[in-house]
Amino acid sequence: MPLLIAILGASGSGKSALALELACALDAQILSLDSLSIYKGFDISAAKPSPQELAQIKHYGIDVLEIWQACHAPIFLQELQKALAQSQTSVLLLVGGSGFYLKAILEGLSPQPVMSAAIRAQAASFPKPYEALQNIDPFYAQQLHPKDTYRIQRALEIFLATNTPPSLYFKNHPKTPFPFPIKLYALTLPRDILRARIAARTKRMLDQGIIAEVQNLAHQYGNTHQPFKAIGPKECLAYLAGQYNMIQLQEAITTHTHQLAKRQTTFNKTQFKDITHLEPRALYRAILDYVRVQRP
Repeated sequence: MPLLIAILGASGSGKSALALELACALDAQILSLDSLSIYKGFDISAAKPSPQELAQIKHYGIDVLEIWQACHAPIFLQELQKALAQSQTSVLLLVGGSGFYLKAILEGLSPQPVMSAAIRAQAASFPKPYEALQNIDPFYAQQLHPKDTYRIQRALEIFLATNTPPSLYFKNHPKTPFPFPIKLYALTLPRDILRARIAARTKRMLDQGIIAEVQNLAHQYGNTHQPFKAIGPKECLAYLAGQYNMIQLQEAITTHTHQLAKRQTTFNKTQFKDITHLEPRALYRAILDYVRVQRP
């Protein structure tokens, strides 16, 4: 059983690079907790590790889903379970900005009913999904923010798949907490440095060809699937539709990524009790020390 160590942090903070450095030092493997890297094709948009880096360090949670498939927490739990079953190393690093998925894994996930494409499409077709959920299950709806589109969509899918209000479904199918400990860290940077890193990453993505990547994928698959709603792809679609010029596109991606980074930082501070927040070099040393103590 490998040691499980999570490295969370804001988009653009350098989590992936630090995790690769640690993986080389510890002979570890990596599970990506990123809601865009999990999709095939979105390479520049997701700032995925290079093919050389992927060949050097075994990664899970990357290039798992086809573009038309839905991404949700049970997918990442499946990837974690696969890593635990297959990994031959003594350390597994769980790395990403999607703290929500890690929190869901730690707290436990209820068994999910089988969801057909038709059910997902029907759930997505409600013109006012939150109001629909209020009519179906007002008790469950009041626990959600009206703009929490992910959970609202999942609740409607559960109702359509089981003909059972979500609150009753979850009562009959309680969560099973994750049975193994995960040591939690968050990578932090001063705000001005993080802002500069996000701006530099945005320019790098544009230079590498994110617009062409999104345009080609949208032409091949249509632009309504879940990954096209992520920051980067959605702004590129707006640019291709004539809503931005190039300067405005770069500003929009940078601004929206910075806003996301603030939400991620707040989530990590408020939703995880036992998490250590450190800047890069201190975090690197802390993880090496932790592994040294746990696996002398």
